Amino acid sequence: MGQKVNPVAFRTGIMEEWKSRWYASKKEFAELLVEDKKIRDFIKKRKDVADKPLYPAIAKIEIERTRDEVRVALFSAKPGIMIGQRGRKVEELQEDLQRITGRRVNLKIEEVLRPDIVAQLVAEDIGDQLVRRVGFRRTMKRAMEQAMEAGAKGIKIQLSGRLGGAEMARCEKQIAGSIPLSTLRAKIDYGFHEAKIAQGHIGIQVWINQGEYNEDENNGANAQTSQTSKNPKRSYKR
Repeated sequence: MGQKVNPVAFRTGIMEEWKSRWYASKKEFAELLVEDKKIRDFIKKRKDVADKPLYPAIAKIEIERTRDEVRVALFSAKPGIMIGQRGRKVEELQEDLQRITGRRVNLKIEEVLRPDIVAQLVAEDIGDQLVRRVGFRRTMKRAMEQAMEAGAKGIKIQLSGRLGGAEMARCEKQIAGSIPLSTLRAKIDYGFHEAKIAQGHIGIQVWINQGEYNEDENNGANAQTSQTSKNPKRSYKR
């Protein structure tokens, strides 16, 4: 067995904020958890007539729940395609999500300004090039150069499968810069994607070091609010 840990899960609640933010009783928790999975799968896996993703270049999906509505935030590198002409695609997606959840859905789309250092988008871009039969080493090298030019501190790409049409599956890995996976203050982004080619599936894993978390950017502070203060207690003299 491997000893690898998902870097995003490793930092969630400490340096990173949760992707699903809501509270539920024990009876409702399982249903809402499955509902979150259905929402994410519906958005990520929906295809158009040409068998291409209907909602492309989605880096992450955040879900919040209140008593009255479900708030879904989509972070995309191509918000114009997501919105469609006169917001038609957004309205259709909102109606579909309301049908799935049975609740009112508040949909929000935000633009990803630097997609070259977002691991999920880099992994999907590599997958698209492999489907178009571009050489895998050339694809990996190009993605690493673009990430480093965009300001990444380091990047690691690993491909697994029948690379180059070989009969036996294998792994190929390339690293540039520094990837301190065990350092919590290091802002490591992780992405995974599967490319479906003629020889089978190619697994693509990408780790990108985006620098370090600043004190102002510490999104995990909400997870620490229930802890007691670390300041020394007031002393009383008798």
